[in-house]
Amino acid sequence: MYSLDNKIKITTREGFGKAIVKLGETNKDIVVLAASVGDSTQAYKFREKFPDRYIESGIAEQNMVGMACGLALAGKIPFATSFATFMPGRCYDHIRQSVCYSNLNVKMVATHAGLTVGADGATHQMMEDIAMLRALPNLKVIVPADAIEAEKATIAISKIKGPCFLRLGREKVPVTTTEKTPFEIGKANTLKDGKDITIIACGVMVYEALVAAKELEKENISARVINLHTIKPIDEKTIIKAAKETKGIVTAEEHQIMGGMGSAVAEVIVKNKQTPMRFIGMNDRFGQSGKADELMDFYGLRSKNIIKAVHDILKQ
Repeated sequence: MYSLDNKIKITTREGFGKAIVKLGETNKDIVVLAASVGDSTQAYKFREKFPDRYIESGIAEQNMVGMACGLALAGKIPFATSFATFMPGRCYDHIRQSVCYSNLNVKMVATHAGLTVGADGATHQMMEDIAMLRALPNLKVIVPADAIEAEKATIAISKIKGPCFLRLGREKVPVTTTEKTPFEIGKANTLKDGKDITIIACGVMVYEALVAAKELEKENISARVINLHTIKPIDEKTIIKAAKETKGIVTAEEHQIMGGMGSAVAEVIVKNKQTPMRFIGMNDRFGQSGKADELMDFYGLRSKNIIKAVHDILKQ
């Protein structure tokens, strides 16, 4: 199901780049749109093979989303790509009104999300996108843990009707899942079972959660690790089961705590099976320029912070 021994690090956007070319080869309705950053999002790989199905909008993300809507209405499967700070950041109104309200088959792929954008600084460290988008009706929100899962997620969203948002990063991250690890939109993966505590994570924080669980084993604390790759629709069944079978839940995300994945889990908990919770994420502040690893340390997005949160719950 998972591996901590794999030393390979790959960006999640590379998983998207690999998958979108595969899709282009098998489905002529796939169209990719870019907003001047196609080389960075890995959309260029599709451009190289299928230039007649690649549309460059320039630095006009709102127009790009509008074009994607037109393509969807024409029966195509458009993948609109940009940095997360620009999409949804600069085109939320278009996503709300044109994509989601109309329930169009538009796939939005946002790379360079989260704190690990690093040196680009606070203006480009989009850590509010999950909160912005999970409130929109009809939209599915997916945050892959690694490149393998990003590839699976890209292929999965191409096969379902309706709006989807795929959140990817910039930096290389450890590959923790395998080709055999199942992936289904709306169904969380329990990567490691445990009876004392549950750690629910998404994106790059899945690796940190697994490291934390391994360290907790040395203290005879059995931690369950759940990869909640789909934020919406959320897997209530797996979350409720964890709440009933363990003594508390720690959520971990590379996103603002308010309105993010942890908040989504808390909404499930409060109406079904109340249990102690702690939240690891950005605590109501903007980031700053710096190396990705240093920023993760500085803002407390590490396995040691997860471990501390586990201890806080178990002390109760």
